[in-house]
Amino acid sequence: MGRFERLKERAKELQDQLVEWRRHLHQYPEVGLELPETEKFVAERLKEMGLEVRAGVAGHGVMAVLRGAKPGPTIAIRADMDALNLKEETGLPFASKIEGRMHGCGHDAHTAIALGAAKLLSKMASELAGNVKFIFQPAEEGPGGAKPMIEDGALENPKVDAIVGLHTGCLWDYEKPGEVFVSYGPMMACLDRIDVKIKGKGAHGATPHKSVDSISVAAHAISAVQTVVSREVNPLEPVVVTIGKIQGGTAYNIISQDVTFEGTVRALKQDVREFLDERIGGIIKGVASGMRAEVEYTYTYGYPPLSNDPEFTKRFVKVATEILGKDMVKEIPEPSMGGEDMAYFLNEVPGTFFFLAGCREVDGQIHPHHNPKFDIDENVLWEGVLLLSATAVDFLSN
Repeated sequence: MGRFERLKERAKELQDQLVEWRRHLHQYPEVGLELPETEKFVAERLKEMGLEVRAGVAGHGVMAVLRGAKPGPTIAIRADMDALNLKEETGLPFASKIEGRMHGCGHDAHTAIALGAAKLLSKMASELAGNVKFIFQPAEEGPGGAKPMIEDGALENPKVDAIVGLHTGCLWDYEKPGEVFVSYGPMMACLDRIDVKIKGKGAHGATPHKSVDSISVAAHAISAVQTVVSREVNPLEPVVVTIGKIQGGTAYNIISQDVTFEGTVRALKQDVREFLDERIGGIIKGVASGMRAEVEYTYTYGYPPLSNDPEFTKRFVKVATEILGKDMVKEIPEPSMGGEDMAYFLNEVPGTFFFLAGCREVDGQIHPHHNPKFDIDENVLWEGVLLLSATAVDFLSN
């Protein structure tokens, strides 16, 4: 019998409970930092398991500590709990009961899986040499819950030595549900933002020589910014600069005095990220100056790039392979340019963030994350519990 066979059987026994928890959470989605009912539900379940629970962390985050019978290190298991401002169209019997809100990214499953790991490991406290801390965070979808929780002591008392988390769904293409995808380094990009205001001089549309045309300046600046990607960054280095919003003008025959535009910047490395800030700002200011306009430029650093610890990830892969078999554990074909604030935790302590494949068809097809018809495959819930629990047991046993 393998060392995780007993864990595997216990994880499978939790499947019905996991589905029940996930469906309850799915029906009552909450968004952002305001998750009072979700916080209450999670805290109550953890207290029922006999864990030391602290609610109200950085608002509505929840932490719980399972102390082993023997002293040792502490590993954290992290899950995000928030939903999206999105009207659900799945037609599921347990669809959202809150109009305009939906668990459209699998966080209901993440929360249920982490609760399952807590329940499974709580039955093994006498066998553990060290502690397991469970971190349930709000606002992964924005404005961010990981950083406020860290600032409120999520990684202290006891001090966390390693961390693990997962994302389920269909972020990467997969062959069958339950496959595990890992990265030994960069996995997801930063999530940064630029805000620009071009200040020109308004005039009649028939007298352009009397104006400083802010729309023309903005058009040149937006085009020029893309040369940062094509001509200033190594072509083998993944970078995205997207201008997603532009506003200016009041009438067809008036040259607009001001134009604003906003965009997002994605990169996988911190030094590239900082270079992009410098060069994007420099180009926009240079174009504006050359065309006699003024500019206000703001670069907001959001979630940092998510990069896994290579050594911890190797250890996780060994555990996952032992449980699932070599063919079920794969390295991601390429990083995602999406952002994820698990990155803040991984910047503080070594750990890994892995992908557990599993989406369910709605209306005959798989729908992507953040789609009104997105749904996860509940058959992988027990597997998520097993992977998180086995990783914790393995870490504390060495």
